[in-house]
Formats: sequence, structure tokens, C-alpha cells
Amino acid sequence: MEQPNNKQKEASHISLRSILGGEILVHSFLRRQVYLLILIVILTILYIDNRYSSQQELIEIDRLKKELTDIKYDALTISSELTEKSRQSRIEEYISAEGRQLQTAATPPFLIKEEEE
Repeated sequence: MEQPNNKQKEASHISLRSILGGEILVHSFLRRQVYLLILIVILTILYIDNRYSSQQELIEIDRLKKELTDIKYDALTISSELTEKSRQSRIEEYISAEGRQLQTAATPPFLIKEEEE
């Protein structure tokens, strides 16, 4: 009978007990692939970090959109208040409420042109 070589012995010794006991970590397959496993762990960490950063940026974008909407509504409100206060009828009410006797001109204004020499 032939004696199995070391690789066949190690392959045949992989069992649930060796996995749970940690003996699998010294197995020749894992020793040969240690750099691949390290690369996989690093890429997994980078993937998780990238996803977290993306989620934080999306949260910031949503917050800024809400803030922009609020500012637009405030600007619209202030603009409408200014339009209301600057109407001619409102200005006449403010002036008459102060007790001054100013009236709107009955004739439209006209432009005086200066003759050139």
C-alpha cells in the first residue's frame, strides 16, 4: 500500500472539529492564500467605508434641499410683503396716516428737454 503524501493527509484532516478548533488556520491552503484573504478583507473594509460615506452625503443633500426650500419660501414671502407695501395705494395710506396732506398728481409728469447749442 502506498503512503499518502502530506497534502493528501492535510486535505483529509479538514473536519468540523478542525474548523471550530482553529486548526484550519494553519492548513497549507490558507497559508498559501493569506495575501488573497488580506486583500479581500481590505476591499471589504473599503466597500463598507464607501457606502457609509455615500449615505452621509445623501443625508447632507436632503438636509440642504429642505433648507433651500425653506429659504425660497421665506424669500417669496418677503418679496410679496415688499410688493404689498410699495403699492401706490398703501403709500398714500401711510402718508395720510401720518397727518400729511399729500395728494396724487392729476396730470402725468413730463420731460423737460434742454436744447443743445
